[in-house]
Amino acid sequence: MTHQVHAFEPPERFVAGTVGEPGDRTFFLQARGGGRVVSVALEKVQVSLLAEKLEELLTEASRRFGVDLPEAPVLAINDNEPLDTPVDEEFRVGTLGLAFDVDTTTVVIEAIEAGEGDAEVELDEDDEDDDDPVADDDEDDEPDDDLDRLRVRLTPEATRAFIDRARRVVAAGRPPCPLCGQPLDPAGHLCPRHNGYHR
Repeated sequence: MTHQVHAFEPPERFVAGTVGEPGDRTFFLQARGGGRVVSVALEKVQVSLLAEKLEELLTEASRRFGVDLPEAPVLAINDNEPLDTPVDEEFRVGTLGLAFDVDTTTVVIEAIEAGEGDAEVELDEDDEDDDDPVADDDEDDEPDDDLDRLRVRLTPEATRAFIDRARRVVAAGRPPCPLCGQPLDPAGHLCPRHNGYHR
């Protein structure tokens, strides 16, 4: 069985979003374009890490290649709408790959399906100096041949807007306990700093 690459270069829309209530949310990356909508599920920590690494990638691209970067998301492309429905999960993400394409001044994000042996969150960053900004795992890595992928290509402005929304989505969960930092449930929680007493 060959893998399927869902490519959006560029997408009409690419966002992080959730389904469910805080404490029981499922996180998704969703791309739309050309009459297609593709949603892939991932962990909250992956969304947070993706936003952090994209910020670092933009900063490095500006430093090394003199790319002009917007200071804040442009309001016209700031997307606060919910995910497009129905949200049908294509696959669960195991690895996220990032690259900056100097020739087109775009950021390439690739979400790769979790394989059977994937047990931890991974994020690969390709070298910005490579001629091909996204490593071609199809030929080099035999185990990845059967893994589906979602690939998007974003402008720096769209990347900044994605980062801003991803951070808001992650922060919209349950507030942290001021003592231990664990998420607070509406009914309270057993705080280890209070020797197990309810707060």
